[in-house]
Amino acid sequence: MGFVERPEPNLAALNFHASASTRGSWALVADAEAPAWWEGWRAGLTLAAARDNRLGFYGLGNDTRYFADSAAGGSHFYQVSRTRAAARLTIQRRIVGPVRLLAGAAVVRTDFRALPGDNIFRRDLASGAVDPATVPFTDRVARVGIVLDARDHEIDPHRGVFLEALFASGTGYTRTTAHARVLVHPLERLPPLAAQLTMESSDRPFTAVGGYRSLRGFYDARFVGRGKLLGGIEARYAVLWAPSVLELKLVAFYDVGRVFDAGERWRLTTAGLHRSGGGELALRFLRNSLLVVGYGRGSEGGQLLFGTSWSY
Repeated sequence: MGFVERPEPNLAALNFHASASTRGSWALVADAEAPAWWEGWRAGLTLAAARDNRLGFYGLGNDTRYFADSAAGGSHFYQVSRTRAAARLTIQRRIVGPVRLLAGAAVVRTDFRALPGDNIFRRDLASGAVDPATVPFTDRVARVGIVLDARDHEIDPHRGVFLEALFASGTGYTRTTAHARVLVHPLERLPPLAAQLTMESSDRPFTAVGGYRSLRGFYDARFVGRGKLLGGIEARYAVLWAPSVLELKLVAFYDVGRVFDAGERWRLTTAGLHRSGGGELALRFLRNSLLVVGYGRGSEGGQLLFGTSWSY
């Protein structure tokens, strides 16, 4: 980044990722990002192929029931296998100060496979709750938006405001998304507050609602619906603090979230919210490397947490 402190983690980066599990999941990702290579412009291109062979699927709607006995003994009752191949392009242009215009496109091929035995996905597919004509599904998405990004550091912000409003048109649907994040630094050593299975962002989509990015303490994709409402608060305390070199932080968090089913109007409400809370230990070294481990607990038990970015 040269000798001038800037919020971007680097001028440009090319990353390759490969992983596999003993349960049949795997991922191959090539990610090219250029947040500051061209003055006033940002660009990103991601090519990915992955299979989530034990992805949680609990049915559609905010009031889906969960019974621990149904998930015991290696049962796939609340699981489905999802395979995806995707190409995603994003271009952003700064128009004034911290305000950027965004345009992007993506092509995503998604297939679902019912796992052995009786399970919710097999039932919903047979009943038509999940449309068999959309399994597999090729989605061609175009999106536009506006982003206000006044964070002091994009990987590990201590203060700032991040706002975005996005509109996307996919194959047979449209999606409108808005995010607001306010990060404050109230004390010297207290860092900041910080299609149906995914939620849009200007960076990349993430699984919601449930899991590390949306409702810690619940399984990934625990609640599925067309509309989503999320909120959270974090307090981060730096035990070791050497800015731009090393920071070790203790984190306490509390998350809430819910989904709105088909035909249900999205609204700001406290009714039907699912809640979870917990703690994390985070290590950030140099400008662009972050590791987070922790534990979250909700009404259905607890989850160990691991991430290479902040949940918010």
